[in-house]
Amino acid sequence: MKPGRFDPVVLTFAFAFLYLPILILVIYSFNASRLVTVWAGFSLRWYGEIWHDQALLDAAWVTIRVALVSATLGTLFGTMAALALVRFGRFRGRILFSGMIYAPLVMPDVITGLSLLLLFVAMNVDRGIVTIILAHTSFTLCYVAIVVQSKLVTFDRSLEEAALDLGCPPVKTFFRITLPLILPAVISGWMLAFTLSLDDLVIASFTTGPGATTLPIKIYSQVRLGVTPEINAVCTILIAIVTIGVIIASLNIKRREVQRLRDEHLAAAQ
Repeated sequence: MKPGRFDPVVLTFAFAFLYLPILILVIYSFNASRLVTVWAGFSLRWYGEIWHDQALLDAAWVTIRVALVSATLGTLFGTMAALALVRFGRFRGRILFSGMIYAPLVMPDVITGLSLLLLFVAMNVDRGIVTIILAHTSFTLCYVAIVVQSKLVTFDRSLEEAALDLGCPPVKTFFRITLPLILPAVISGWMLAFTLSLDDLVIASFTTGPGATTLPIKIYSQVRLGVTPEINAVCTILIAIVTIGVIIASLNIKRREVQRLRDEHLAAAQ
């Protein structure tokens, strides 16, 4: 089907609607004026001010720790869930298990955060960094499971069977054959989980406690009193981190795909 006359126009407006506000935020993070709506020249002043705001630095450090740990745990459990859904067939309780895995995708963040809050209160668990990590792990693993499951569905199991026939133990087969082939999907799932944890505000606000303020919560509390140039600078740094991470993951996946095609070509030539 040929593209319509107005398709490029609609696409341009769509991308402008999505990314123009972000571009404006990035530009005004280099504004010399304290007034965020008045341009007074180029300056890196507000990026330097960030390093003197200890509360903001503490919130950033909490956010990074939570994102790293929860993304790693979410990737581990999400990969295990994907393996169970793809490899174990139609086991008893499969529908309930898959429903529990996919539920956070459609569940409102307010409901998820409130239910986790009630759970921690009922268990008499002190809220802090640990509860935020558990909360983020619970809702990020479903995204990892979907990404890894899509890779496992198209996985050529004859490679595993060949390794098993040659005497390779199942555990060693997984780490030497299966994991390297699905690693691009695992890395993509980890990056997605890391980004979701880095960005989360609602669930973290329900499960946080004293001394465990994340950066989104800190930014939201300051924005309620008015947007400052420091907030623009912090948001620009977050955008840069996420962008660099996505670029690295994309290049890594592309490199592995090129290597896989090269290996298949060499194997066919032999």
